[in-house]
Amino acid sequence: MASRLVRAVVLGPPGSGKGTVCERIARSFGLQHLSSGQFLRESLRAGGEVGVLAKQYLERGLLVPDHVITRMMMTELEKRQEQPWLLDGFPRTLGQAKALDGICELDLVISLNIPFETLKDRLSARWIHPGSGRVYNMDFNPPHVQGIDDLTGEPLVQREDDKPEAVAARLRKYKDAAKPVIELYKSRGILHSFSGTETNKIWPYVYTLLSNKIAPLLSDEEN
Repeated sequence: MASRLVRAVVLGPPGSGKGTVCERIARSFGLQHLSSGQFLRESLRAGGEVGVLAKQYLERGLLVPDHVITRMMMTELEKRQEQPWLLDGFPRTLGQAKALDGICELDLVISLNIPFETLKDRLSARWIHPGSGRVYNMDFNPPHVQGIDDLTGEPLVQREDDKPEAVAARLRKYKDAAKPVIELYKSRGILHSFSGTETNKIWPYVYTLLSNKIAPLLSDEEN
């Protein structure tokens, strides 16, 4: 358990490796890794109010709107008022950042800056297990059997927006929405940006930053 109630966010475009960075932070520092994507999958499976709402959009091939994701995340965070956590995939917009302000004060925000070409290559090689959200990359993290999830044996899919022709538009859209969020946290002096093309090279700097704020449970080498 983290030594105090640390509240942190990891920002980064699709394909930036923020899920991997969040898992390493959670393991090393005892913060709960709270992924908006994971909460959405659980909500869809459980058929709760947010899940039913989200399903209506997804079935029509639409993105789940801001207010639905915000409502889901506020509910989850209110259950964790006495716990240290790390947010992954939220906030993505200024509206979501302001909603988050209403229930807590963030200690730090990590922003991952990855070159456009690297993101494009990573996303185009990305395949997903829909049931769990497990992500494979055909270049550096392929499944044991091509097209099949390692744990369940179920087929993998490539999301429509991971296909090469959709990636550039998706990254532009992320950048436009994230810019005011990044500016907001920068103005508060809590934003820490890390640039690079490989998660393993960025990680030691992220680890050092957090070590100055929280006593680590694992050494850098143990990750």
